[in-house]
Amino acid sequence: MPKKLIEVALPLEAINKEASREKSIRHGHPSTLHLWWARRPLASARAVLFASLVDDPGEDKERNRLFALLERLVNWDKAKDPDDPTLWEARYEMAKSLAKALGKVPPRSVEDRAAILALLEEAPPVLDPFAGGGTIPLEAQRLGLRAYASDLNPVAVLLNKALIEIPPRFAGLPPVNPKYQAKRQPTDRFPRAKGLAEDVRYYGKWMREEAWRRIGAFYPNFNGKTVIAWLWARTVPCPNPACRADAPLVRSFWLSKKRGKEAYVVPEVEGGRVVFRVKTGAGAPPREGTVNRRGAQCLVCGTPIPLEHVRKEGQAGRLGARLMAIVTEETGGRGYHAPEPEHEKVAEQAMPPWKPSTRLPEKALGFRVQNYGLTTHADLFTPRQLLALATFSDLVAEARERVYKDALEAGLPDDPTPLAQGGTGARAYAEAVGVYLALAVDRLAESGNTLSRWQSAGDFVAGAFSRQALPMVWDYAEVNPFSSSTRNFTDAVEWVAEVLETIPARPPGEARQVNAVEAVNGVPAPPLISTDPPYYDNVPYADLSDFFYVWLRRTLRDTYPDLFRTLLTPKEEELIANPHRQGGPDAARRHFEEGMRRVFRNLRARAHPDYPLTLYYAFKQQEVEEDEEGETEAVASTGWETFLQGLVEEGFQVVATWPMRTERSNRPRGQGSNALASSIVLVCRPRPEDAPRASRQEFLRALRAELPKALRDLTRGSIPPVDLAQSAIGPGMAVFSRYSAVVEPDGRPLSVREALALINQVLDEFLAEEEAELDAPSRFALAWYEQYGYGEGPFGDAETLAKAKNVAVSALEEGGILLARGGKVRLFRPEEYPEDWDPKADRRLSAWEAAHHLIRLLEREGEGAAARLLAELPPALAEGARALAYRLYQIAERRGRAEDAQSFNLLAKSYGHLAVEAARARGAVQEGLFREGD
Repeated sequence: MPKKLIEVALPLEAINKEASREKSIRHGHPSTLHLWWARRPLASARAVLFASLVDDPGEDKERNRLFALLERLVNWDKAKDPDDPTLWEARYEMAKSLAKALGKVPPRSVEDRAAILALLEEAPPVLDPFAGGGTIPLEAQRLGLRAYASDLNPVAVLLNKALIEIPPRFAGLPPVNPKYQAKRQPTDRFPRAKGLAEDVRYYGKWMREEAWRRIGAFYPNFNGKTVIAWLWARTVPCPNPACRADAPLVRSFWLSKKRGKEAYVVPEVEGGRVVFRVKTGAGAPPREGTVNRRGAQCLVCGTPIPLEHVRKEGQAGRLGARLMAIVTEETGGRGYHAPEPEHEKVAEQAMPPWKPSTRLPEKALGFRVQNYGLTTHADLFTPRQLLALATFSDLVAEARERVYKDALEAGLPDDPTPLAQGGTGARAYAEAVGVYLALAVDRLAESGNTLSRWQSAGDFVAGAFSRQALPMVWDYAEVNPFSSSTRNFTDAVEWVAEVLETIPARPPGEARQVNAVEAVNGVPAPPLISTDPPYYDNVPYADLSDFFYVWLRRTLRDTYPDLFRTLLTPKEEELIANPHRQGGPDAARRHFEEGMRRVFRNLRARAHPDYPLTLYYAFKQQEVEEDEEGETEAVASTGWETFLQGLVEEGFQVVATWPMRTERSNRPRGQGSNALASSIVLVCRPRPEDAPRASRQEFLRALRAELPKALRDLTRGSIPPVDLAQSAIGPGMAVFSRYSAVVEPDGRPLSVREALALINQVLDEFLAEEEAELDAPSRFALAWYEQYGYGEGPFGDAETLAKAKNVAVSALEEGGILLARGGKVRLFRPEEYPEDWDPKADRRLSAWEAAHHLIRLLEREGEGAAARLLAELPPALAEGARALAYRLYQIAERRGRAEDAQSFNLLAKSYGHLAVEAARARGAVQEGLFREGD
């Protein structure tokens, strides 16, 4: 069997560019159907699947042709239309490789669509045993492949059913709603799931109107204007016995920071009570807030309020809430108003007919709200929010009955087979519409809770899950589901309908609730497996998804009784490391490692032998540990270690690795942190039975021979430093896993943890080798930075170090990289470098100086200015600046200098683009000089 393209080469830069862009695409993108955590970009999944099925041509010309196709294939603007010519070209290439493998006649051309589809039917089914949000199964279906999704979590299973299982059942059907039926024409066409989307819109509109009739009185206007959101502040009794006022807990008093439309709350004390007024126009709040991570302060008496006091009061049920401001719809924007007592009274009168009394986990990763007395799912909502969600949930069932009657009128068969059992008649269709309406209600729940914030920078409401956790929120936004602005119900319905219109809805797909160990069972043929396993202890999927499950169970228990049979999502079998649930860190590690080994064992036994297994993994490769003296060192992460140990011990070898940009750089976790930007895609094959053994020294020699080239390619390709250690795992483990065992001199097998430590050792050697090629001032500055950062150090130490680097401190000061005064020496920070620097006039150029000027320009003026400077630098100096960025990032991260690390990461990850723009700038200058001379 020939190697597949993914085992040899990929146009990684083009794939990563589209994966990054895709994270900002909203309307119609399948990720917006419903929230799921740690979701991979569609572009990455599409590229991986295509390259896993297509043979590598073995020569560059043909490979470049496939690369050009891949570059178009990963573009969402083309892929969102399942009939786009690019998708048919991709299917044609896959069909040709399949024909060769099956000994059949290939399609004559890309126009021979019947032959292409016939061959794709014989392709191995694609299985994702950790399907999660459904990215991989959906993209398999988009390429024309049979898709099988499995997950233990019922919310994930429902999402996969909504993406790949339900739409093909009703593909091509026109809407059944009476509005369409009254004007129906014989020539009307509703390809794929567009008819279904129109019915979701129609019955969603009916739900909104009916909900307004029932509960609209609880959502009053403000002076004739529609309210967008009511902004509330939690309160706590002041601990000062002489005060005992209800102290508002406010993160920020800003309402709008938009230039020319500034608005903010001004708290004032009147009669021992805080009142809120609203000011608009230029200016700023008198204070930033009353609460932060260190504690709070009473505005009435000024007493500090420890968070421990807030927790105790919360646990005793004594946290309250005060209306702080009202946001309304205005011509051309938002209006901000002081709170109205009548609005508070109306909110207090809401009496929900039902609420989710299920309990939050006592302890879980990222959950903080329990500490403040919020212990049930109902506690995460105000009574009015519970009333709205219960009303809309009840209306899903009523809408379902309406759809059923209208579907019969429209001519759908009165087949009693339900949707859960494969039905395609009127009843099943009504249940299908109900599924998507329930997902719209879930979108409402995501923002209609007391953990949602008003974003003053953009004037919108951010939902509870800005990250993979449920942290406490002090001042929260209560959205009006009946407005025409941010987070209203009509918009929720429209988001769902727009996704339906981009779903391929062919060929048939299947989503099942089953654990990953048993996922292969029931798939009709040996599958091609591509999956994104859980990341050890990074995301508590089950605990988080219960937030949505409690509402989905209320709306869809009759539709999918087996899927929603339990009060909360299954926890015991969930394959993550959860010390709180599994009896401590050691037991959690064993649970994860043993579970992964069982999964890999079953996959190896049942996967299609002709196709590689592809695994996405995005867990930080190194953890920082501190010794007794306070020194830190990077060690292999437990997540990677346990994951890889199972993979290797069950007989897989890594044959290729690809760092893919799968994380949004502006996502909340990435802001102000050095969070990973990439996943590593591991391409694996079963290790040959006759694979050789190797000694530790043989393994280390092979690492030193092969890993530096891979690292050089990665750094030249501007892989961010934050991802470099992560990316080094792939080529390093490719060496380690090719052996049946790597043994120590005493015969003991080398563990994956020890192998990762050796990989990190070779990475350090590689960076140190690049450091040795730097100029003397840069080597001095690097060593000084490692010891002192940008802080001051003794002049004597600087003089000793400078002599060792064969340079004088005075020369370094003249070179503009440090300041020596009063017996102290310190390096200049990037922002301290002069703005009028001209490298052509500088007689003491250094890579250190160049790197810091580039960082200054990137952070203050952007890539354009930095690229223009790079174009003026000598090539050796420019290359030195790039190498410095990687080495400095490594030092800054190990020393805990997070802000510095962000700057170095920015330079390194931007360098590739800067180099391209700089080359263009140099070319333009040279062309101009040539014309002048001509």
